[in-house]
Amino acid sequence: MANFFDKYIYDEEDTKQIITTYDKKIAAIGFEKNSITINGSTKNIYAHAIKRENEEYLPISEMLDVYDIEIQNIENSNVITIDSLDREQKRAIVSSNLPVKANTNIVAKTVDRIKKGDSVIVVSSDKKYAKVRTENGKIGYVKADKLENEYIVREKMETEKQIDGKVNLTWDYYSKYASAPDRKGTTIEGINVVSPAFFYLDDKGNFKENIGNKGQAYIEWAHSNGYKIWPMFSNAEAATNGGLSVTSGIMNSYEKRQQLIENVVNACVKYKLDGINIDFENMKKEDKDMFSRFIIELTPRLKEMGLVISVDVTAPDGGETWSLCFDRNVIGHVADYIVFMAYDQYGVSSTKPGTTAGYDWVKLSLNKFLQTEAIEPDKIILAVPFYTRVWTTDKEGKTSSNTLTMKNVDKVLPEGIERKWDDNLKQNYVEYTENNNKKQVWLEDKDSLKHKISLITENNLAGIGSWQKGMETDDIWEFIKNELKL
Repeated sequence: MANFFDKYIYDEEDTKQIITTYDKKIAAIGFEKNSITINGSTKNIYAHAIKRENEEYLPISEMLDVYDIEIQNIENSNVITIDSLDREQKRAIVSSNLPVKANTNIVAKTVDRIKKGDSVIVVSSDKKYAKVRTENGKIGYVKADKLENEYIVREKMETEKQIDGKVNLTWDYYSKYASAPDRKGTTIEGINVVSPAFFYLDDKGNFKENIGNKGQAYIEWAHSNGYKIWPMFSNAEAATNGGLSVTSGIMNSYEKRQQLIENVVNACVKYKLDGINIDFENMKKEDKDMFSRFIIELTPRLKEMGLVISVDVTAPDGGETWSLCFDRNVIGHVADYIVFMAYDQYGVSSTKPGTTAGYDWVKLSLNKFLQTEAIEPDKIILAVPFYTRVWTTDKEGKTSSNTLTMKNVDKVLPEGIERKWDDNLKQNYVEYTENNNKKQVWLEDKDSLKHKISLITENNLAGIGSWQKGMETDDIWEFIKNELKL
């Protein structure tokens, strides 16, 4: 089910409504009542949706505000024209009397006739032919050299980006048991977006916030330094303590999705936020499309207020609940930014030692975003780790690991240990023995980050994200700023 304006239009069977989104609007219209709900507000209309022979029809005259269109009924030719008001429209003047042909074949049927001095809308053109729409609403072809004085009637509506240049985002994580960090009197060199852990789903599926007085002070600090605030909204607690069914139950219910969206919107208004960062992980593979629906339905509500939506996703290849639960193509098309969390190539659940984020793996995964998933590069934020893992293999061959932050590397590694460069991973590697156990570390440092950041500039990506504030060395911010030329 799709139409010209909304390829994600959706038949919501439970509520017996058609749900359609376009730019800054989400609308729900039923098949019985003459009413429509647009961005949460319901009003009466003169018609409703209908079904005929398994086809569904919307009352287009009632969709003017949703699709931002203009409708004209041309009585003398029995033609109705529909113009999008946010797309470019060009006109030209006809230089001589002409027949308008159904196609570019010289013997094609004439669909209309135009006279010298008439104005026509130019739909498209090449060196030989122009596709035009006449004043009678008829569409056909004329020779391109018969048009002159082409001019733009209406410019394409361009959405002004909140961030000028590359995004430089860092997550400022703290748990629900802690308070927002006190950053008063400090700055973060080169940063333009901060993402504090303000919102989460609890194990019952309730929208919760952890802001309080310290969170409000954090907001004031960020805005006073010119940083945008896109707080993280996570489902980690729901997935960990409530199981995958908690998130699943919300994603599969239109009404629950809408309630959650209202909660997000209200929180953004209440705290004067600049956007939201959706960090939903560990979801059912079969809920992939319903998670996309959540993003499709949330995005116009945020856009209406000029807010940004970014969505965190994992690498394309992986487990069902970790990787295959995302439709990256849809998310990348709908949201303002899709954030590739390019880390935990080998994570806490890995059965063998390995790097957290090898350059070759990051590059391969990024190419899948760009090519297989067909996501525009200026929508992709590449997120890098400020941590690695110390891998321990005991004499029985059992492997375990612990997180090692960048700032603590020199405190943990033995003095004078040799660091060997791996040119495939673009990382320094160390190996040593401690208490008869083999230790292995693939380091994340300025050397490794330099190569990951090069992928951002080479592919013209939207910017960089970093997990997480507090794990880095003091000099890393200026280094990132210089590498990205911020």
